[in-house]
Amino acid sequence: MIAASRLLLLSLMLSLLAGCAIWGDDDWREPEMHLDKVETTKARLLQQEFVLHLRIDNPNDSRLFIRNLSYSVWLDDLLLAQEDVSLWRSVGGHARRTFKITARTNLWQHLKPLAKLLKSGQPLRYRLQGELATGLIVHQDLHLSRSGEIIPGDFLPE
Repeated sequence: MIAASRLLLLSLMLSLLAGCAIWGDDDWREPEMHLDKVETTKARLLQQEFVLHLRIDNPNDSRLFIRNLSYSVWLDDLLLAQEDVSLWRSVGGHARRTFKITARTNLWQHLKPLAKLLKSGQPLRYRLQGELATGLIVHQDLHLSRSGEIIPGDFLPE
């Protein structure tokens, strides 16, 4: 009985070492995270709801396990949304997968600064920052940072 448990322990340790060797491989490339689309689902006075479509591209042979996503959405210097989302999903080797994340915000609390920004007629800068926690045994974080400008007049009907 003791010999069998030692053999089991030894085989478990060797398999863990083999798994660590995969992560130390020179062929390993960092997966990429992209924001494909932002979709408005609800636009009420006190709460707005958006769906963020995040695409993960895994260029490696091994499966990528995803545990958590932390993100924040900014409009100029206003923090509109910030959340930690538990995902527990995976992306196969040499595959891509899109995840839909629901983001909620309350623009009502930012009404005065938003009105001031819109009155200025200047383009509004937006920024999405995110960190994706991956791995089961060996943890690694992927970072996402997207920014751009929104021209308020583009959304007004003529």
